[in-house]
Amino acid sequence: MLKVAILGASGYTGLELLKILSRHDEAEVVAVTSRKYTGKPVTGVFPSLRGFYDGLCFTDHAGGAVDDAVLVFCCLPHGASMEAVPRLLGDGKRVVDLSADYRLRDADLYEKWYKEHTSKELLSEAVYGLPEFYRDAIRDSRLVANPGCYPTGALLALAPLVKHGLIDTGSIIIDSKSGVSGAGRTPSVGTSFVEVSEGFKAYKVGEHRHTPEIEEVLGDLAAGDVSVTFTPHLLPVSRGILSTIYADLEEDLSAPEPLHLYSEFYRDEPFVRICPEDTLPNINQVKGSNYCDIWLKVDNRTGRVIIISVIDNLVKGASGQAVQNMNIMFGLPEETGLDLPPL
Repeated sequence: MLKVAILGASGYTGLELLKILSRHDEAEVVAVTSRKYTGKPVTGVFPSLRGFYDGLCFTDHAGGAVDDAVLVFCCLPHGASMEAVPRLLGDGKRVVDLSADYRLRDADLYEKWYKEHTSKELLSEAVYGLPEFYRDAIRDSRLVANPGCYPTGALLALAPLVKHGLIDTGSIIIDSKSGVSGAGRTPSVGTSFVEVSEGFKAYKVGEHRHTPEIEEVLGDLAAGDVSVTFTPHLLPVSRGILSTIYADLEEDLSAPEPLHLYSEFYRDEPFVRICPEDTLPNINQVKGSNYCDIWLKVDNRTGRVIIISVIDNLVKGASGQAVQNMNIMFGLPEETGLDLPPL
């Protein structure tokens, strides 16, 4: 049995990891940490987990609770992971980090969008944890940087067209809408029920920190520089991300060609589903699952392509993808613990 620990387990990603791992046949959660809830039972913080984690209590980050774990999921805030990860690696642990601290290879770029980086020596070693693109590198890595939720949906939607050079990579517009859980579990006025209910707004326009992450991975696929216009919005729902993406075509495509291209590109991917032309993606159709549903249409009148993708931001956009990465790292079937239909 694979023994795992979760640092910062009292947030939404921690809860989702606990739910997924409770039905994982090959993994056992041996430690969970939380500064806020140190000493409290997991079931006292998350009553929905009664009967699954009875007897498991939150411990402090500074303790030795993770000693028995061979893999650690790091669900700490941006900036806090870079303090914990070097120690974990030094203790011989393998790590899946769900923060942004190791997603960008360029330390200067990270510091431009986030804060000072204190373990730059690990940036070149970390593997970006999008299995559909980097599976072979993930398999042998000891540090996987789990992708952000917005980048996951956008990158999976754009990859086939970018990889085959079919769109102008300077024309990409990504219009994404997310459920409120993407803002985390810490209470704030801006994400409270009264502020969000019956509303719909954009935020971080032209300055969201997922922008360089999207551009870096698309640059890998295009073998050159890529720039995108990315605008996130907040939906009055708990979870889910829908991205509508526009790009100028480099050549004319007839209606069946893009669908065939995407079907072939993702033919062997267990968690990417290409929607038929008459079935538009809906966040309700991926809720609670590790699936990404993708639909696309060529607009011959304007010479553009329109791609729509949906994911559950807490599963494929975070914890489900983290478990998918763990499965790859330890040679387990990739679907283990994740092979359930959406809610």
